[in-house]
Amino acid sequence: MKAQPKGSHYINGRYVEDTAGDPIDLVYAATGETIARLHAATPAIIQQALEAAHKAQAEWARLKPVDRGRILRRAADLLRAKNDELARIETLNTGRAIQETLVADSASVADALEFFAGAVATFNGEFFDLGGPFGYTRREALGVCAGIGAWNYPIQGAGWKSGPALAMGNAMVFKPSEAAPLSALALAELYTEAGLPDGLFNVIQGRGPVGSALASHDLVAKISFTGSVPTGKKVLALAGSHMKHATMELGGKSPLIIFEDADIENAVGGAMMANFYSTGQVCSNGTRVFVHEAIQGKFLDRLTERTKAIRIGDPLDPETQMGPLINKMQYDKVLGYIEIGKADGATLHYGGGVPKLQGFENGYFVEPTIFSDVQDDMRIAREEIFGPVMSVLSFRDEDEAVTRANDTPFGLSAGVFTRDLPRAHRVIGQLQAGTCWINNYNLTPVEMPFGGYKQSGIGRENGMAALAHYSQLKSVYVETGDVVASF
Repeated sequence: MKAQPKGSHYINGRYVEDTAGDPIDLVYAATGETIARLHAATPAIIQQALEAAHKAQAEWARLKPVDRGRILRRAADLLRAKNDELARIETLNTGRAIQETLVADSASVADALEFFAGAVATFNGEFFDLGGPFGYTRREALGVCAGIGAWNYPIQGAGWKSGPALAMGNAMVFKPSEAAPLSALALAELYTEAGLPDGLFNVIQGRGPVGSALASHDLVAKISFTGSVPTGKKVLALAGSHMKHATMELGGKSPLIIFEDADIENAVGGAMMANFYSTGQVCSNGTRVFVHEAIQGKFLDRLTERTKAIRIGDPLDPETQMGPLINKMQYDKVLGYIEIGKADGATLHYGGGVPKLQGFENGYFVEPTIFSDVQDDMRIAREEIFGPVMSVLSFRDEDEAVTRANDTPFGLSAGVFTRDLPRAHRVIGQLQAGTCWINNYNLTPVEMPFGGYKQSGIGRENGMAALAHYSQLKSVYVETGDVVASF
């Protein structure tokens, strides 16, 4: 099974290769087989991409927003038309089940591009009546933006960053994660087919040094990063030292609070989506599931029944519900946390093992895992695991649940399940998290901003907020009378 792209990089509307860069091997997570070899961007490749973006950006920004939007809308149509092909690329890229990639990846990018294509024409400045004189503000492009993507949702990350950037009149140089390098190239090719002028969306491969080069380059006005908190701090510090705009979409250890009056079936479904979708590799996952003591037994019984029914296997099989973890490093990390949970005294309620799958013996599969009797100070309740490991904690009352839910340096997401809507809104209002759900979990419509509080990030993806983060504000005062001078 091969997935070799035409080149490692996509610059100025065409594939580019430079084998002088360090090799990047893509290993298919289901089999352990190397299916593609790419090369990291050399300094010459980085410069080429940034110069192409800089050259193309000014003319693009001068277009009417509706004209830029028209191209993005064509790209959205192409994404939908090629959804099956792109889903297969993303499954090979990440190992995630094609059942997911058919509905959650390029489809999400199409929705984002369609939204920004229409929204940007109405994203204007303000008018200020100053009693004769007047003032107004303009929303203007930043210039060249750099995007650094994560490996769990690669094409979605590329689309969520490039969509608002391009709509606002910016150009982008995007570096996908070295663990999932393929689908950003497919998106770049599709943008060209949609009529996006050359140079406006460029893809270069690489590891940390390439990201650092982008964050510190004079031609880059903004850096948008998705990834872990430790790496995000480094990128933000580097961007700040060069006084660049920055958006950080980082990790979390999010709480999901299930009250005693919750619909059990819905609560179980929400907890599973908050822990097992994408093999648990979702930054917003609600991995601390606080369940009211009055219903914990019933909740665990039904959760176990439904978890046992999850179909693990070939991620290219449409019937498969859970694929492997992305690579050996993540596989070892998750299995290590399962051992830590047991050693710290949590009860391994279900799972925790490695399934035996014929034909996929070298894949990075881990069973969906449920720990009960978890205490707040245990490492599995404090640290981001990024795998299919759910921690179930018990609570007695609302104030206790809120206090414990907020006892974390993270603040990406949170969720509440209850039939008492005044309580739902009251609790959500107290939770220190940027993206929250009531009676559902992990739905991220592109119309709504997505991002976190505290160490989970700065800035927002999606919604009108994303356009604000890819623009700068200019204030203009207009005098309609004479100048009154003091001298």
